[in-house]
Amino acid sequence: MGDSIGWGIVGYGWVARDYMAPGIRSAGHRLVAVSDPGEASRAAAEAEGARAHADIAGLLSEPEVEAVYVATPNHLHREAVEALAASGKAVLCEKPMAASLVDAEAMVAAVRKGGIFYGTAFDQRHHPAHQAMRDAIRQGRIGAVTTIRIVYACWLDRAWTSFAGQDNWRIDPLKAGGGALMDLAPHGIDLVDFLLDESIEDIAALTQARAQDYAVDDGALLIGRTSSGILANLHVAYNCPDALPRRRLEVIGTKGALTAVDTMGQVAGGTLSLTDGVSGQVQAISFDVQASPFLEQVRAFGSALRRPAERDAYSAERDLHTMRLLARAYEGCRNARVIGD
Repeated sequence: MGDSIGWGIVGYGWVARDYMAPGIRSAGHRLVAVSDPGEASRAAAEAEGARAHADIAGLLSEPEVEAVYVATPNHLHREAVEALAASGKAVLCEKPMAASLVDAEAMVAAVRKGGIFYGTAFDQRHHPAHQAMRDAIRQGRIGAVTTIRIVYACWLDRAWTSFAGQDNWRIDPLKAGGGALMDLAPHGIDLVDFLLDESIEDIAALTQARAQDYAVDDGALLIGRTSSGILANLHVAYNCPDALPRRRLEVIGTKGALTAVDTMGQVAGGTLSLTDGVSGQVQAISFDVQASPFLEQVRAFGSALRRPAERDAYSAERDLHTMRLLARAYEGCRNARVIGD
């Protein structure tokens, strides 16, 4: 058996169509089959050479499918992962794990029962700039880390949709489980763990419903602290015009700082620099600007599927901890007034 993996996709929307499917092809893997109830989604998958099914049962019957990327609306993740775990197929599920903590806990139980290889699709772990950033931190180039600051924002209005005629489920509290905080903050929370080799333990947040006319939050500020005392500051938003600076990751240490600009997101590129804490001199750090985080994610997951020793990089329990942090952040917000009400 070679390294080429036969993939299935459950939920063939914008991210699956524009980023995951191209990543599968670029990695030398095969998109075998897709399941999606939408006729337009199935037609798009068939145009790419994949077999298309209206429900997951059809995909489960495909013997060539070894790994499945779950990219349905959040509230449908649990049903898909439970079915896939029972079938024994490997699963890469989009973040957040689910629309609720209860569903995420049930998913982890299903993964354990099925004994399958599972990962949550935190593609930002796989951006070459973020991997170079982690290497620099581990090498001690900025000294002891004190703070991480992340801005990850975009403009998402009510009219946005993946395919014409489909609804914008990201603004539906029942389907999404929340708004900008639920959608964008998981990447930042997970990056803290990836970059520092330790998780956020304490968290608090404030949300807003300031610019958009829908029921979920369109912006949030989160503060967190790891067990060793490193502070994290995250600003996530659906209310930031796309032409503005809106994607920035900074790691501050006692000897310097690392700054990544325009690396947060689905595409390749961006910049990474190191600022010396004494001289203020700024040095560019090189990385592969051609490889997208989705391509690298497919490569890594496929390699781990073939080589079980590499699976330590994935942890359903760690991802469940991220879900618990999100739940605590929202619970704290419910005890305060949402600005804009």
